[in-house]
Amino acid sequence: MLQDYMKGPGTKAVHAGQSPDPTTGARSTPIYQTTSYVFRDTEHAANLFGLKELGNIYTRIMNPTTDVLEKRVAAIESGVAGLAHASGSAAVTNSILNICRSGDHIVSVSQLYGGTYNLFHYTLPKLGIDVSFVDADDPEAFRRAIRPNTKLLFGETIGNPRLNIFPFEEVVAIAREAELPLLIDNTAAPLICKPIDWGANIVIHSTTKYIGGHGTSIGGMVVDGGNFNWGNGKFPDFTEPDPSYHGLVHWDAFQAFEPFGGINVAYIMKMRLQLLRDMGACMSPMNAFLFLQGLETLHLRIERHCENARRTAEFLTSHDKVAWVNYPGLKDNHSHKAAAKYLGGTFGPLLGFGIKGGHEAGRRFIENLQLFSHLANIGDAKSLAIHPASTTHSQLTPDEQITTGVTDDFVRLALGIEDFEDIRADMEQALNQA
Repeated sequence: MLQDYMKGPGTKAVHAGQSPDPTTGARSTPIYQTTSYVFRDTEHAANLFGLKELGNIYTRIMNPTTDVLEKRVAAIESGVAGLAHASGSAAVTNSILNICRSGDHIVSVSQLYGGTYNLFHYTLPKLGIDVSFVDADDPEAFRRAIRPNTKLLFGETIGNPRLNIFPFEEVVAIAREAELPLLIDNTAAPLICKPIDWGANIVIHSTTKYIGGHGTSIGGMVVDGGNFNWGNGKFPDFTEPDPSYHGLVHWDAFQAFEPFGGINVAYIMKMRLQLLRDMGACMSPMNAFLFLQGLETLHLRIERHCENARRTAEFLTSHDKVAWVNYPGLKDNHSHKAAAKYLGGTFGPLLGFGIKGGHEAGRRFIENLQLFSHLANIGDAKSLAIHPASTTHSQLTPDEQITTGVTDDFVRLALGIEDFEDIRADMEQALNQA
């Protein structure tokens, strides 16, 4: 059996969720560029809509190409099932809406990607969902922020851009005591950290980043750990009849779903049947295909990303024009101990630093880079640089920027997979002109 030889993460990234196409023998996953699927007969159609049989109905809800991607990402994250989305932002949004309704509350780290911070700080409150922000460096702050109407705890494995490491063990203990799920955005640490193995319940990715790896496609993924009791009395949307689906009770139907081998897929099935159906933020088959191409080399690329980040950090610490360097791989870094524990022997692919001379020197540095690309992204095979205070986090107030880890002199680097000596030479010449 193939499953007997798919133990390692690299093997799963290449093989999980797919076998040669049974119709054509194609070894690569075909692109099923279709909107809909023909039913065998009326009974088949009724069984699909009635969840008596699994299969394809409409690509907004499921697609064979996307299905392989969902299974593969779930496999590398130790999850039971995944659900692809049109973007990472859509994945984060649906991960919250799948649990919360108007009047509910969530607790999140403040050290967040700017788009997620805006979603939590401005958009969710418009929907009646209140958000409390806490410092990830103070795990007990989660406990203090929990209210009777709190529905989940949220964090990022590697805070973007502060580069703090999420305190899994401490917060998992708090979440379990409060009987609340822990949701983790693992975009910046695929393969090097597995939050579900540390006790998280739901994992989110912007597949746009390292999973894709080539800057060609926008997408997101939510992975269900299958390890949370949604029937504990705190989540009526799981335990009360769903009038939009013939009175289906999601927890009763999916806590031990036979088509998935009798495992708990209640969270991800509810998301597919409600949010993907109603909101329509589905991934295109072509993008799913491109993400599968990226996944096949992820285990190789992420090693080079992290190695280049480490060597760049060491180079910058000795440069006389650099005021400070923030990289978890440096032994004096505030997150070094946690990174050594949770990041599988690597220290992540991102780093931040400040140039002596502040904002103006940073501007000159970025404008003189030649090999690096100046753009708003991470996870590309190419090395990237940006000034967050004037771009990704510019919508935030100065105080809000500080809470997320952004200062006026901060430059964020997402190291690519080029030869390090070329990266070093480009940074050297740009620093000399800053």
